[in-house]
Order: sequence, then C-alpha cells, then structure tokens
Amino acid sequence: VTDGTDTAYKLAKKYHVKIAFGTDLFGGLDRAALQSQRLVSLRQWFTPPEILHIVTAANGELVALSGPRNPYPKKLGVIEPGAYADLLLVNGNPLENIGLLGMPDKSLAVIVKNGAVIKNTLAK
Repeated sequence: VTDGTDTAYKLAKKYHVKIAFGTDLFGGLDRAALQSQRLVSLRQWFTPPEILHIVTAANGELVALSGPRNPYPKKLGVIEPGAYADLLLVNGNPLENIGLLGMPDKSLAVIVKNGAVIKNTLAK
C-alpha cells in the first residue's frame, strides 16, 4: 500500500475521484496527533484548499452514500442550520499553511464537536 500511495493519489486527482480522509492506522486516541500529521502530508499531492475540502465536504458526501447505514441522517460537511458540524477555529490560515493542522495542541483555539465546546482558549 505504501509503495502505491503516490500513484494512487496522482491518479485520483487526475481522474477527479472523490477522496475521503480518516485513518485508524495509528491506533487509539493517544496517538491521534499522528492522524493530523498524516493529513498535513497530503500536501505532497494536494493544495491546502483541496485538503480542507477532502476532510470536510468530501467526507460528508461520501458518508451520505452509505444510505440506510448512514449514522448521520442530516447534512454533513457544510455549515448551515440543521446540519451536523464539528468546527475548528485555527490560529492562522490553513489555506495558506496547512501545516497548522499538524500541530493541533498549538494551532486549534476552539474545537466544537457534536455541538459541544471541547476546547476554547479564547475564553481565557
């Protein structure tokens, strides 16, 4: 799989294949930062706006294709009334520096998950 990653991403981009992102490759939650670093490594093949689209809207679109097994019956990957949305407020502009997402402890000022504020360094 590792040997074919470069070719797979290049072909997916060339042929406009929808790509979703997520991995449990690294183990439990104690190693979640590795997932953020893996996301940042996508910059070898994609621009920061493309990466952000993959991990937000494209993930939502592909999960919705699971039909009756879809665990999220509302819209995903969009910010609008009635949609499911997890939100991140980043210290900096990930459109210019996707590397910010590889340092979540330092770069994420606010995290909202399932409507609940999980982290808020702005309230200090």
